[in-house]
Amino acid sequence: MSETESLGAPVVPMVPSTPFAQLSAGEERRTVSLPGVTLTVRRRPGREPGLPPALFVHGLGGSSSNWTPLMALLADALDGEALDLPGFGDAPPPDDGDHSITAYARVVIRYLDAAGRGPVHLFGNSMGGAIVTRVAAVRPDLVRTLTLVSPALPALRLQRTALPTALMAVPGAVPLYARLTRDWTPEQRTAELLALCYGDPSRATPDQFGAAVEEYRRRLTQPYCWDVMARSVRGLLDAYTLGGQHSLWRQAERVLAPTLLVYGSRDQLVSVRTARRASATFRDSRLVVLVGAGHVAMMEDPDAVARAFRDLLADTAKTSERSASPRG
Repeated sequence: MSETESLGAPVVPMVPSTPFAQLSAGEERRTVSLPGVTLTVRRRPGREPGLPPALFVHGLGGSSSNWTPLMALLADALDGEALDLPGFGDAPPPDDGDHSITAYARVVIRYLDAAGRGPVHLFGNSMGGAIVTRVAAVRPDLVRTLTLVSPALPALRLQRTALPTALMAVPGAVPLYARLTRDWTPEQRTAELLALCYGDPSRATPDQFGAAVEEYRRRLTQPYCWDVMARSVRGLLDAYTLGGQHSLWRQAERVLAPTLLVYGSRDQLVSVRTARRASATFRDSRLVVLVGAGHVAMMEDPDAVARAFRDLLADTAKTSERSASPRG
């Protein structure tokens, strides 16, 4: 496929005004145009042909680069792709300005349908976990397994440390924050972000910290940066209030795919207390709690997440073998 390609109805791609984010060795990137949205796809090809496809979906304020460490570790088992959701990373906002969980899930579904890669091993972190839960519930044919890292599913009680993020949904809060922090350097902002998202920020190497600083610097040059954050937080909180069949917990009950749940014991944004409910709700689930990890375990401890996913693959292979074995 070309660097810029159109899947489905042709549209004119919107090219970000800032340079593309840096790729790691072995990664590829392309821009994909779908009706109303332009996506940037980061790919880590499998080490040999014919490996099953995987799709990775980042969380609030993140980008496809959040999955680089894990995709590299799993390149012997998966042919991996990670999306920049509309408005994040190198992808411009959607034409309709809709940053709801339902809209993001619709984008993921449309991409998988157009690309013809399904069913995939589907991964999601934080807001991305809520998005892919919805995808797996409404389109089980697209999902082989589901891996959720600190999924942002509704909690009865919000963690105190998550309150500032939730307040970004209040009208005027994001512009106020932007004004109050206008003198912060990208290094300061990155340090604050790591302190919030990592259980132990010292686990980020100097190279990783430097890459995060550059990505933050680029993001601040995007004129839609703060607006997308506010709209996405609002969309996530709106999803928390939905009831009936549209409830995220009700949709989690409908997921058929074998599901891996990964939580960090020091997560400041998604309480580890929700892990037990999640384990009881997803019908075919395995729960891993990483002691000392924070909100982005796939970045902070990618080796542990990779091991847990390999265990999921082994379990599902054994189950398939038992199902295929003749009886009597």
